[in-house]
Amino acid sequence: MSPAEDPSVFSVSVRSGSVEFDGTVLFDELNVTLEAGKLTCLLGPSGVGKSTLLRLILGLETGTSNGNGVVCSDGRPLAGRAALMAQRDLLFPWLTVLDNVLLGSRLRGEPRTGGPRRERARSILAEVGLADWADAMPDTLSGGMRQRAALARTLMEDRPVVLMDEPFSGLDAITKIRLQSLSGRMLRGRTVLLVTHDPLEALRLGDRILVMAGRPVRLDEPPRLPGAPPRDVDDPKVLEAQGDLLRRLAEAVI
Repeated sequence: MSPAEDPSVFSVSVRSGSVEFDGTVLFDELNVTLEAGKLTCLLGPSGVGKSTLLRLILGLETGTSNGNGVVCSDGRPLAGRAALMAQRDLLFPWLTVLDNVLLGSRLRGEPRTGGPRRERARSILAEVGLADWADAMPDTLSGGMRQRAALARTLMEDRPVVLMDEPFSGLDAITKIRLQSLSGRMLRGRTVLLVTHDPLEALRLGDRILVMAGRPVRLDEPPRLPGAPPRDVDDPKVLEAQGDLLRRLAEAVI
């Protein structure tokens, strides 16, 4: 079943989004849509408002003016249907990897020892390559392993919308490529927004790429690449597009 046919998959739109901080207008009547079942990458210079847009979608942005609206194509509110994967792994050091993955269930008051949920958590850990580390403590894991645990926790929430705020920015190049490929595979079919500073990451993972620039912000959309992500890091079309995207970012002043 394609995303367009799947009733659990929906687009998310910000309509007439306006945000002002300390007299500076970040967004003015901003309109943007995250396409249903697609991974949208958001690029732009530091401080332009990428994370602010993510928070606006989540309903966490308090600096908004009247007229903002986050609208889902199925007509239902987004609340409770989105998961966030942040730049830091945010693992609790006193919980095992497995218990960190189950944290959402625990916070919602669901049974801690529920067999099916723990089995599912272990299955997801196996998918991200951490089956042998389920009972380990976070301080015994490498940075890449911790981010895989954070990805497993995000997937455990099983939300149709996933918002990712530079989740791979602190990793070495090889670990980053591996986690990009893993995430691209495991998030297929969900409606995803990935905020990133890395043009190559956007080109590898994005069904769609948006470049944020200016004040108030405008959004430009470079041409889409052929083929489904995750794309190969040495694909000539990807490398050619990287140069064009870097030029766009160099011109994307605030």
